[in-house]
Amino acid sequence: MPGIDDTFPFVPLTIAVLTVSDTRTEADDRSGNVLVERLTQAGHRLGGRAIVPDDVAAIRGKVQSWILDPAIDVIITTGGTGFTGRDVTPEAIEPLFEKRMDGFSAVFHRISFDTIGTSTIQSRATAGVASATFIFVLPGSPGACKDAWDGILSLQLDYRHRPCNFVEIMPRLDEHLKREKLKS
Repeated sequence: MPGIDDTFPFVPLTIAVLTVSDTRTEADDRSGNVLVERLTQAGHRLGGRAIVPDDVAAIRGKVQSWILDPAIDVIITTGGTGFTGRDVTPEAIEPLFEKRMDGFSAVFHRISFDTIGTSTIQSRATAGVASATFIFVLPGSPGACKDAWDGILSLQLDYRHRPCNFVEIMPRLDEHLKREKLKS
């Protein structure tokens, strides 16, 4: 039965939060605030927080800097996943993925459907792994951030979650990089 096994210790992760928006500031970044509140209440550490405009280079540059930071375990972005001309977050981040996490999008849309119905198809939420860093690309609404955190991330980013979770596989995410180093 899936759930939290309290016989295991909680392992805090360091999570960075990126808001993608041409209009938000720290004062009115409700979606970023939802994510920061939830991750810190869960016991994780905030490793960084930023707001960048809807611009491929700005988004990719910030995400790449966090990927290269060995202290950052997880990156969560919010915003820029729709279909308008300014929505470019998936285009900025997906090329960085070494492995895509197609199941994240499927489960996110399943959860989101219960909240907003067929409007969930207007989101291009995605996720993947780059250089042993998990990256989750969420829509820009506070409700979508709550759905993703409460329904997926709070569990998968908790080492105690059974039958499996992302935390327990983190030490093995960069095995391919280590193998490549040995070959050269």
